[in-house]
Amino acid sequence: MNIADVKKELSSDEKVLESAFKLETLYKKHKVKIWAVVVALVVFFGGRAIQDAMHESQLSTANEAFITLQKNPTDEKAFKALEANNPALLELFFYAQAVKNKDAKTFQKLSSSKNSVIADASAYNAGVLNKKPVDSVLYNEMALLEEAYLAIGEGKPKVAKEKLEMIDERSPLGVISGFLKHSLIKAN
Repeated sequence: MNIADVKKELSSDEKVLESAFKLETLYKKHKVKIWAVVVALVVFFGGRAIQDAMHESQLSTANEAFITLQKNPTDEKAFKALEANNPALLELFFYAQAVKNKDAKTFQKLSSSKNSVIADASAYNAGVLNKKPVDSVLYNEMALLEEAYLAIGEGKPKVAKEKLEMIDERSPLGVISGFLKHSLIKAN
């Protein structure tokens, strides 16, 4: 080892010490800000973890209540738990019960739901049970077929044909629509 190597080593040690002093000076100058950021991060991520755990608990309670209601629809405790923890799932339960019991009143109530899928399906089902055609986004072609069928029953073949023309030939209802159009041609 020669003197040049010793000087280089001392020089690099001095640089390490110098950067350590700079870091210490920077820390002393911004200590409050650094700790504030650290505390804010801990609070944020801790809060998120607690919030996620609470949400998971709510979903679990709601799922258990839903399963209980499926087995026993008159269970008041499960009803209240589901209402408190997941009102949308409660609406789905009411919808399933209305389908099962063909309950037009429940469908009518659910047709004003905030959930657009439940509202649309409920309005359509209420219309079918009351034999009144209803515009539907989900069941558009079914609604058109229903309207055409009712028009045929009322002796209005032109209206029925117009409704059937609105159904796409490639849709699953296209074949049925075609049969009805053909029967209208034969009837006239």
